[in-house]
Amino acid sequence: MAAARRAGALLRTRFHGPKQVSYKGPSNPVTDADLLAERQLRQELGSAFPDLGILGEELGTSGQSQGLRWIVDPLDGTRNYANDVPHFCIALALARADDVLLGVIHDPMREETFHALKGQGAYLNGQRTSVRQRTAMGESLLGLDMGVMDRRALAALKLVESLWPDLQAIRVMGSAALGLAYVAAGRLDLYLHHTLAPWDVAAGLLLVREAGGQVLDRRGGPGSLNSTGVVAANPALLKEFLRLTRGQEWYTVE
Repeated sequence: MAAARRAGALLRTRFHGPKQVSYKGPSNPVTDADLLAERQLRQELGSAFPDLGILGEELGTSGQSQGLRWIVDPLDGTRNYANDVPHFCIALALARADDVLLGVIHDPMREETFHALKGQGAYLNGQRTSVRQRTAMGESLLGLDMGVMDRRALAALKLVESLWPDLQAIRVMGSAALGLAYVAAGRLDLYLHHTLAPWDVAAGLLLVREAGGQVLDRRGGPGSLNSTGVVAANPALLKEFLRLTRGQEWYTVE
């Protein structure tokens, strides 16, 4: 957690200053802060745990790719950060193959640290958290992100449109890791995202599960590091979500 907080301090220090923004692909920005934070995290983790591999969003894989490895997103919410929106985080997970053992999500602007250890619960700044137990979609606050605007994004929009009469409200987050952390902390009832990578979802998967929630992929199976899209909530609300959205293109579109 200390490494995530130190990376967060770097991001916070640079937040109000000029930013260098480039693009890894269409609508896929990266800032100089992303790269600096990942290099710092890699140096600290590599020094403390030299035998473990590291998978990072910006700099790829180093060390072993099997067995224990760190999964790092140095800045989840890059679009927010680049546009001076103070909603972003560092996401860090320790996994053995696809089994996440530790998850840390640190929000440096709010000084909030979410963490979970497998089998030991989920916590926010040291206080135990749990998912909310609402079961009716009409009482629920849904969070979502669109990310890359592709066919899956259009299918997600259609899915949300079909739910609209049954929803209390929707919040667009801009950070998948914080969206999942907010479900684990009982701030959102349900979170939905159509296109994710392992570093986006690793820490949040464990947080939600350790908080008593459930994460499913777009096929309705258990969410994993390789899930291209996920939906997270308490089990009863997820069951209602699946009932209301049965047959939607979101489940099958590639």
